[in-house]
Amino acid sequence: MRKLITGLVICLLMLSAVACSTTTPSGSEGDMSTLERAKEEGKIVVGFSGEVPYAYEDENGNLTGQSVEVARAVFKELGIEEMEGKLTKFGSLIPGLQSETFDVITAGMYITPDRCEQVDFGEPEYSIGEALAVQKGNPLDLHSYEDIVNNPDVKVSIMNGAIEIDYLKAVGIDESQFEIVQDIPSNIAALESGRVDAITMTGPTLEAALATANAKNIDRVDDFIQPTVDGESIRGYGAAAFRIGDDDLKAAYNEALQKLKDSGELLNIISEFGFTEADLPGDMTTEQLCKK
Repeated sequence: MRKLITGLVICLLMLSAVACSTTTPSGSEGDMSTLERAKEEGKIVVGFSGEVPYAYEDENGNLTGQSVEVARAVFKELGIEEMEGKLTKFGSLIPGLQSETFDVITAGMYITPDRCEQVDFGEPEYSIGEALAVQKGNPLDLHSYEDIVNNPDVKVSIMNGAIEIDYLKAVGIDESQFEIVQDIPSNIAALESGRVDAITMTGPTLEAALATANAKNIDRVDDFIQPTVDGESIRGYGAAAFRIGDDDLKAAYNEALQKLKDSGELLNIISEFGFTEADLPGDMTTEQLCKK
């Protein structure tokens, strides 16, 4: 009898252990990974931070943006036809991924060493740096913030509250060279009218602003040298992020993304949102960025 009871206890313990191990490290139910479940259901849930040009609702209420359309193209390549996009606050992206509210997150999230400890990033999809626009023909030969430092007669227009004000101060440009304006159209107008010699903002924002204004007397400085602050380049690289342990989903995403890069389709997608060839990630890798 004692042996029978002992045997029953062992069986119950084994059954309990099996029942308690129905969740994979990636958080998917049973033995099915996030990728397998998404392919079976034909649907994946992606968290986006609402910010133009990365993710936003258009005038018809449709979700679009650079990160939205890249993710949509990648998942279509993987045979996952339905991408359920959810807009949220930027600070809610990583917690939402970790709590399994989202399967993937993206939209304006730079790869940084701190974030690399919380999520697994895919390979970079774009790079974002500062941009400079000048009067047509670049008469003052401006190619960097340092060129503005070296020419105290240069006037530069910046939008009130923009991070570029801090960047310009950090590289040594005197505030007497600033003209602070209230919005982007005022920036464009100040340069077109000749009140200032240059304007600066992020690349995609500048590209979109110039296209909207149809500014014919302004040139973007294509060979602009990115500024450094405290010895570090301020250029950022953005990517989709996955739960730690969702290795098959990340690998599949990277493979499909590489196809978009190789075919030129990635540039076609992001160019609709003000990105140019200069905003592609080049040879930079996530491994390099996580080690910085």
